[in-house]
Amino acid sequence: MRIVVPFGLALAILASPARAGDYYAGKTIDFLVGADAGGGYDIYARAVARHWGKYIPGHPNFVVRNMPGAGSGRAATYISTVAPKDGTAIGAIMPGAIVGPLLDDKPQAGFDPTKVQYLGTADSGVRVCVTMKASKIKTFGDALAQRAVIGASGGNSSTHDYAYLHQHTSGAKFDIVPGYLGTVEIGLAMERGELDGVCGWDWSSVKSQKPDWFNNNKVNVLVQEGLNADPELTKMGVPMIWDYVKSDEAKKIVELVVSQQVFMRSYIAPPGTPAEQIDTLRAAFDQTIKDKDFLDDAARMHIEIDPLSGAAVQDLVAKIYTTPNDIVEAAKKAIKP
Repeated sequence: MRIVVPFGLALAILASPARAGDYYAGKTIDFLVGADAGGGYDIYARAVARHWGKYIPGHPNFVVRNMPGAGSGRAATYISTVAPKDGTAIGAIMPGAIVGPLLDDKPQAGFDPTKVQYLGTADSGVRVCVTMKASKIKTFGDALAQRAVIGASGGNSSTHDYAYLHQHTSGAKFDIVPGYLGTVEIGLAMERGELDGVCGWDWSSVKSQKPDWFNNNKVNVLVQEGLNADPELTKMGVPMIWDYVKSDEAKKIVELVVSQQVFMRSYIAPPGTPAEQIDTLRAAFDQTIKDKDFLDDAARMHIEIDPLSGAAVQDLVAKIYTTPNDIVEAAKKAIKP
């Protein structure tokens, strides 16, 4: 039996897949990294960018550029207010910027973390405090008993906030030196002997940025900072921060601050980006982080992949922003001088 399809319907059937694929054909996605070149966030973003376009219909090009400042707050504000809302702008944002409006007295204007669209996170992990082998501070217990010079970036960065967090919730005797541009500069200062160490450094970033530190036994890993222990660090005998946080209030404060690590390598799109583009980018991201070539690439660079979907990150951020006000206020004080 011959089936006759109406002419208009036939055109629609033929055109729909083409439109879906053609939207990104010939386009370029601007991938803005809210951190310095060569740091952990930059390394992850460039690895993801090399493979993400493969799974987006039309296969757009990715152009990665860096916009450091205010712990990713500058890039987050740009994505929220200036970047085009058409699916061609993505931001790689530090989790400190996402919780910043909750914990900062003067949050970055123009950025509402509950309004941007989360596309996914490439990693959920722990952070660490590390010192050089030459330092007198060999364990976190040592840091409770004697002074240690700890390097940090500016406010809103994990190296800044976590150093003060330990000072105020565990009693670490840290002399904190803020103002470094990022972990690349802090690491160099440690190697020169200007600093004992650093806290709030992503464990995966330490390994990818400084593999020789571990291959040649140059550092002490003092403590794990996270909601859950990392098996590799636990096998190394590195204790969890919970071993040193005694009061119930302090534990709630630390839990709020370190909860950001669940979405450690988040990628966002501007608020108002059409749902069709968000769905396309999210689906492509979910495929990218399972891609064998991407995972091989990540393994070569010694970066860990522990992903979470964009929808799951969206829900987690919304939940964090319902934290009781008394805990929020206490946490604000704990991450400041």
